[in-house]
Amino acid sequence: MTEDEKKLLQAKHRMEEAQARDRVKERKVRTRRLIQEGALLEKAFPAAAGMGLEALEDYLVQHLQKDV
Repeated sequence: MTEDEKKLLQAKHRMEEAQARDRVKERKVRTRRLIQEGALLEKAFPAAAGMGLEALEDYLVQHLQKDV
């Protein structure tokens, strides 16, 4: 493997590592947002804490859909 090939491979690996770090950051931001939104939902609608996911989804769809 020539020196240029090694440098190219190293650059590729650095780029892949940077992309992986970006994906982790984005996932952490999304997770935080989802947790905060869930906390707001439970604060505004305390019954949500005791509902199953399917029941909560059904309730929200029925009560939040706009009349079309």
